[in-house]
Amino acid sequence: MINERVLRFRDIRVIGPEGEQIGIVQSRQALQMARDQGLDLVLVSATATPPVCRIIDYGRHKYETEKREKEHKKKTQEVKGLKIKPRIAEHDIMTNLKKARGFLEEGDKVRIVCQFRAREITHPEIGRNKLQIFIDRTADLAQIERPPTMEANQMVLVLMPKAEVRHQAKTKDAKTKDKQDGLKEVQDHRKGQDHPAEVVQQPHVPAQEHVPEATP
Repeated sequence: MINERVLRFRDIRVIGPEGEQIGIVQSRQALQMARDQGLDLVLVSATATPPVCRIIDYGRHKYETEKREKEHKKKTQEVKGLKIKPRIAEHDIMTNLKKARGFLEEGDKVRIVCQFRAREITHPEIGRNKLQIFIDRTADLAQIERPPTMEANQMVLVLMPKAEVRHQAKTKDAKTKDKQDGLKEVQDHRKGQDHPAEVVQQPHVPAQEHVPEATP
């Protein structure tokens, strides 16, 4: 288990729940210190001399770590990509436009690539006109970070959300996270409660009076 992993070391350096340095103590003593506080003793660095452990709430620590990883992953994926063709149908371009607006409203950049094939490359104005639709129809949300530019056999446009749109997206995201955190805390609290089995009392039934049989 989590706590017992540190017992293979005799002496360890312990960090308290508030980040305070407790010092070097025996592992069993540190484990008892954590248990007295209702917390866990987690191995932070096994290669240090002596190994470093911390007294923390492991469940909450794991949740916060996963939360930070998700936020970091989201930040590294802030550029969304869309691909179109010069002769894309009206319905398809409207579908992609809807996606682009959705990405921008979430605070993400959008990279739109118009892919040319064969002789289409001789008419780049067709692709430029298609990309101009995205520029015109997202003008209320976005500004141009990179105008339509040819790269080999494709034309690339990059749109970025306006400052006020990014601010609204961050505010909305923060409210959503707060709500999710609140729901999780309620769920965790409920998990920690014991619910005794409900006992249903049966109504009292009076004993039947014995009536002796009449003798003939």
